[in-house]
Amino acid sequence: MIRSMTGFARAEASAEWGSLTWEIRAVNHRYLETWFRLPDDLRGQEPAFRQQVGEHMKRGKLECTLRLAWTPVAAGGLSLDLELAERLGEAAETIRQRIAGSGPLSAMDVLRWPGVVRERDHELEPAAALAAATLDRTLEQLDASRRSEGERIAAMLVERLDGIAALAAEVRGHMPGIRTALRERLTERLAQLDLQADPARFEQELVLQLTRVDVDEELDRLESHVTEARRIIGAERAHGRRLDFLVQEFNREANTLASKSLDTQTTRIAVELKVLIEQMREQVQNVE
Repeated sequence: MIRSMTGFARAEASAEWGSLTWEIRAVNHRYLETWFRLPDDLRGQEPAFRQQVGEHMKRGKLECTLRLAWTPVAAGGLSLDLELAERLGEAAETIRQRIAGSGPLSAMDVLRWPGVVRERDHELEPAAALAAATLDRTLEQLDASRRSEGERIAAMLVERLDGIAALAAEVRGHMPGIRTALRERLTERLAQLDLQADPARFEQELVLQLTRVDVDEELDRLESHVTEARRIIGAERAHGRRLDFLVQEFNREANTLASKSLDTQTTRIAVELKVLIEQMREQVQNVE
């Protein structure tokens, strides 16, 4: 079953050290393009995360956001650089003695100084493992969302393919009447000119005219393309690029059919074909 390239998924997970949340937004794109927004603590895991996404998705532009919140226990409290604090106190005392009116540093002034207070390092391995497992779960949700949207697209494409097949059959059934009308038209023109045509030459001219308006090959290709499109739509893993190529071929046959048209009915059918094909093209652009 085909998949859409658009979708959204969100998954959360928590542990004693904290919690994390993945959000993935996907839109259509010619290739697979993945963009990550990660917390600084897990920035080094981006290559592994990117490989995970590639195992699930083949096409689309994905925006992957990971939010990470540490609990105070996991943060391990705060550590103080007492040596730096002592040097600050000594420097402040020197300034106070040399510059009149300057006061001593308060404890809060010392704590605000960069480097005096530091957070202890987090344990990154458990967080990275949970982030990877949650990313898999988020990608599975995204795949389910894209499958659901793909079912809607598939139903629309099948409906348009049914319409194309019906129009092709209508043209095929109309062709004998066109050939008869062409013979009558040539006979009538000769009669108006009051000329006695050589039967063999007349048949040659008729065959030439019929060749110019013959669309059997175009109709055969249209029917073949319909069969192939149905096969792709029903395959386990559809190929959006192949469907896109088929839509181009559909359009080429419809243009040829329009150029060979000799009556308003065939012209109308060619226009209806192009409308159906354009509707397919718009949806196929979103197929993975």
